[in-house]
Amino acid sequence: MSYKTPRGYHPRSLNSNQGWNKTSALSFINMPLLSYSDEIRSAVLMIHGEKAHSRYFSEDAFRKLKGDNKKLLIIPGATHVDLYDNPAFIPFDRIESFFQQYL
Repeated sequence: MSYKTPRGYHPRSLNSNQGWNKTSALSFINMPLLSYSDEIRSAVLMIHGEKAHSRYFSEDAFRKLKGDNKKLLIIPGATHVDLYDNPAFIPFDRIESFFQQYL
């Protein structure tokens, strides 16, 4: 699914139409986001679709986390957008279980 489909479209979304952005992601390009991820001590639950274009990022980030209070769920057959609002793919039971255990 894409942001430009009827399901993902919103008239104020830059990804959905021909809008323009006054700022950019340039600051993130220069920021090594994962540099300090090995310092996180809080529980971390990462959920990613098997077919998501950015799956590699969660897998890389997960490898850097320390401790035994972390979990990476790769949802079979799911894309990035499926996990926004498609109940067939969202693992509510596993999210609830993680929250009950660590929060």
